Formats: sequence, structure tokens, C-alpha cells
Amino acid sequence: MFSKGQIVFAFIFFVMFIIGIIWAYRKDKIHNKIMFKGSYKVLLFALFIFFALYGLVKLKHFLVP
Repeated sequence: MFSKGQIVFAFIFFVMFIIGIIWAYRKDKIHNKIMFKGSYKVLLFALFIFFALYGLVKLKHFLVP
């Protein structure tokens, strides 16, 4: 299936990837608060549109046999 070298490489790659993601997040955490202020409003609007379209499709299937 997998050799020991491949498993070791995958484990080391995974650990280093997680460390890199954590490091990048902590580095950008301060800038994200400044640059993306109010971005939750865009997310809420997108979710509203999604659920509105979902509701319209379900209503159409209910009304039209």
C-alpha cells in the first residue's frame, strides 16, 4: 500500500502545513480586523439570498404539480 517513507513524508508535510497555517493566521489576525471590518454583513446577505432562492424553488414545486 504505502511505504514507510511515504507515510513519514505525509505526516511531516501535514504537521508543517498546519504549523504554516497557524503562523499565517496569527500574522494576519491584526490586519484582518482592520481590512475586513463589516464583512459579516456580506456573508449574511449571501446566506439570505441563498435561502430566499431555496424557498422560492420549494414554493414553486409546492404550487405547480
